[in-house]
Amino acid sequence: MSANSTALRRKRAATAGFHLSAGTLALLWLLPIALVVVTSLRSFDDIAANGLGGLPRSFTLDNFRQAWVDGGQQRALINSLIVTVPCVLVTLALAAMAAFALSRYELPLRRSLLLLMLGGNLLPPQILLIPVSKLSELIGVYDTLPALIGVQIGFGVGFYVFVLHGFMRAIPAEIQQAAVVDGAGPWQIFWRVILPLTRPALAALSALSFTWIFNDLLWAITVLRSDTKMPITAALIGLQGQYVSQWNVIAAGSVIAAAPTVAVFLRFQRHFVAGLNLGAVK
Repeated sequence: MSANSTALRRKRAATAGFHLSAGTLALLWLLPIALVVVTSLRSFDDIAANGLGGLPRSFTLDNFRQAWVDGGQQRALINSLIVTVPCVLVTLALAAMAAFALSRYELPLRRSLLLLMLGGNLLPPQILLIPVSKLSELIGVYDTLPALIGVQIGFGVGFYVFVLHGFMRAIPAEIQQAAVVDGAGPWQIFWRVILPLTRPALAALSALSFTWIFNDLLWAITVLRSDTKMPITAALIGLQGQYVSQWNVIAAGSVIAAAPTVAVFLRFQRHFVAGLNLGAVK
C-alpha cells in the first residue's frame, strides 16, 4: 500500500509539473500577442504618458480605422485575398491530380518526378529572386498580381504533391479495384473515391498553404513594385514607415494582418490536427 501511495504521489507530482511547465510556456508565448492586442486598443497619448509596458488607461478603436483607411490596410488585405485564395485552390487541385496519378498508377519515371519536385523545394528561394524577377519582366507580367499568383503556385505545387502522394499511396488498392469493377473511370475514382479519403490531408495543407501564402513577403517585393498592388505583409512595412512613433496604429495593423490566418486555422483546426496525426502513423 505504501509503495502504491508513493507511486501515485509521484505520478500526480509529475502531472502537476507537466501542466505547470506547459502553462508557463503558453503564457510566455501568448504574452507578446496580448501586448500587441492591448497596444492596438490604446490611444497615442496613453502610450506616450505611460509607456508601452504601462497599464492601459484608455481604449479606442480609432487605431484600426487609421490602419484600415489611412494606412491602406483595406486595399492590401483585398490584394492578399486575391492572391491567396486562387493560389490555395489551384495549387491543391493540381497537386491532388498529380499525386493521384503518381501514387495510383505505374507511370514511367514517377520516382524521378517526385524527387525532382522535392528537390525544387530544397533550393533556397534567395538564389531565385533575380531569375524570377527578370523572367516576369521578359514575359510582361512584372508588377501584376497574376505574376505573384503564378510564382506562388509554381513554388508550392511540388511540396503539396509530395505530401499528398504519401497519403494517397497508403489508401488500400482494394478500394480502387472495387471501383474499377463497378465501372468507374480514372476521373470518377479520383473524384468520388480517393479525394474524399484525402480530406484530412487537404484540410491540413489548405490551412498551411493559406498561412504561408498570405504571410509571404519575399516574393511580393520581388515581382511587385506599385504600392497599390502590395499584399498586407508589404503594406505593414509601409505602415511602420508612415506611423513611425505611433505604435498603437502599427499594432492595430498587425492585428488586422494576423486576423485572416487565425480565422482560417481555427476553422480547419480539427481537420488540421487529424491530418497531422494521420501523417504521423504513416
